[in-house]
Amino acid sequence: MTRRGLIVWIGVSATAILSTSIIALVGGYRLNMTPSEAIGLWRIKELHRPVAVGDLVFVCPPPSARFLGARERGYLRYGLCAGGLAPLIKTVAALPGQHVEIGADVAIDGQPIPASDVRATDGAGRSLRPFAGGIVPPDYLFLHSSFASSYDSRYFGPLPASGLLGSARPVLTFDP
Repeated sequence: MTRRGLIVWIGVSATAILSTSIIALVGGYRLNMTPSEAIGLWRIKELHRPVAVGDLVFVCPPPSARFLGARERGYLRYGLCAGGLAPLIKTVAALPGQHVEIGADVAIDGQPIPASDVRATDGAGRSLRPFAGGIVPPDYLFLHSSFASSYDSRYFGPLPASGLLGSARPVLTFDP
């Protein structure tokens, strides 16, 4: 291949990759590379009803010091949410007005959540501080993942519902 042909091939390839990426983002597609949910391609679908307990959703975390620190620790990825954070894929475990108890595991309104053990340290041995518990405030959601090492509301507490992007639908995923 000539030098000119190589330059044209690289240009066409870069344009195709960029175009596909833009179409995917505009169409609500996201690539999940964290084990909190299946790894692969997901799609954000608009919810045409109020969010409910059990919904698997995409949520943008607020760009607070807690979440920026979590990104520095490697718990969160870079993405298009405020502060350069990636949206989270989590299950809604509690809605406003529900009571969250945090101990060795999590209970909502007195009912234990399966696979909700609360860890004192992360995989690198760094200290984790759990959420204190309490009533989920208005316009907030308490989120959970059954993945044992998930960074979810067990540690950061309820998130503003204003960050809700929509339901999370797997397109092409696999469980590692």
